[in-house]
Amino acid sequence: MLIRVTSEPLDTAEAVAHVASPEAGAVNVFLGVVRDNNLGRRVDHLVYEAYDAMAEKVMREIAEEARERFGLLGCAVLHRTGRLEIGETSLLIAISSGHRAESFEGGHWLVNEIKKRVPVWKKEVWEDGEEWIEGPESLGKSQATAGQAGQ
Repeated sequence: MLIRVTSEPLDTAEAVAHVASPEAGAVNVFLGVVRDNNLGRRVDHLVYEAYDAMAEKVMREIAEEARERFGLLGCAVLHRTGRLEIGETSLLIAISSGHRAESFEGGHWLVNEIKKRVPVWKKEVWEDGEEWIEGPESLGKSQATAGQAGQ
């Protein structure tokens, strides 16, 4: 398992190589990228902060749970910290499994659990201000569907 919180750019090829297996019929990669808007505001950049040791511990627990729950063969979870510009990858998940269904289901579950449980905080910076943002899981249902808080 490859689990990392880092201020360095995330390497998709490294993550895919780490989960590769001759038993795998599917490799699923998710990239959470910084977008230029959220909830009707133009985003200039994001700043991520984390309690690195605790974040990695929780990410590992979630990845182990996903391996058991979905029968995953390999799992890589990497999260950026620091200032990220529009288009940069903030979250990278790569998983391998015997079949595509487990890969898609496991990847979707992993992303949601990471957003809910991992101690990583996001600050949005706009032209006229900034704010620490909580993910869609913390919003009311109507707010979450009206404008996803995203990466």
